[in-house]
Amino acid sequence: MDFVKSTTTEGGEGYVAPEARIAVFDNDGTLWSEQPYYFQLGFMLDRVKTLAPQHPEWKEKEPFKSILAGDMKGVAKSGEKGIIDLGMATHAGMTTDQFAKIVADWFTTARHPKTGRPYDEMTFLPMRELLDYLRANGFKTYIVSGGGVEFMRPITEKAYGIPPEQVIGSTIATEYSIVGDVPVLKRLPKIDFIDDGPGKPSGINKFIGRKPIFVAGNSDGDYEMLRWVTATKGPGFAMLVHHTDADREYAYDRQSAFGKLDKALDEAERRNWLVVDMKADWKKVYAFQN
Repeated sequence: MDFVKSTTTEGGEGYVAPEARIAVFDNDGTLWSEQPYYFQLGFMLDRVKTLAPQHPEWKEKEPFKSILAGDMKGVAKSGEKGIIDLGMATHAGMTTDQFAKIVADWFTTARHPKTGRPYDEMTFLPMRELLDYLRANGFKTYIVSGGGVEFMRPITEKAYGIPPEQVIGSTIATEYSIVGDVPVLKRLPKIDFIDDGPGKPSGINKFIGRKPIFVAGNSDGDYEMLRWVTATKGPGFAMLVHHTDADREYAYDRQSAFGKLDKALDEAERRNWLVVDMKADWKKVYAFQN
């Protein structure tokens, strides 16, 4: 609140013009939960089960075989290559409009494995309040996430008040095509851009064109983004959401397969990054909790 007051008080030393009040937020683990696995991975798992009748070869091919057998450890063993194979099989081969509808339909029916709530209800209430607070003070809010941009865009406006054009994420290649005399964009099984780690500052520069003055993350995947935003002579505020509440959400950091927070946590105090202790600092985690 001191930072916002400083940057919005005209005539003050830290004043920032409204057009330069850019705030960027990671999504997984920062705005919504990312355990027991990324929500987009949950989407991939469900899509594999839906598409399996069309792919009998998946019964003997990893990581599809493990998914169909309910073996999450086997899925994990497939590593980064396995996840990429999953992404290509479940995210490509259709138009952008078709994919947007598939994602939107999934969000209306899928349920989180721990709470049984719709995934779009697993957003963090304090972070949504923070987004509203920043926007009320003239900030423009963006998502900068390693998640697929076209997986997030159908839901971000409803979930956070962030429109699709203010969402930056990982992408696969698309190709302009004419189908039945109708122009479409086809999604190809080829990675275009990974918006994680050092890719985040690059993505911000490429798609926003302004250096943010506010950044929020929760993992080492956000480290470069936090460093870049706060390595400036002018105003620059960074915060980390630290998952410390095993009862209301999850408790994890240095050893987690999803949302590992190690290096950034070690350097937070020295770099003057605010670390939010979920258990100690948040009265409520989700809006649906008492």
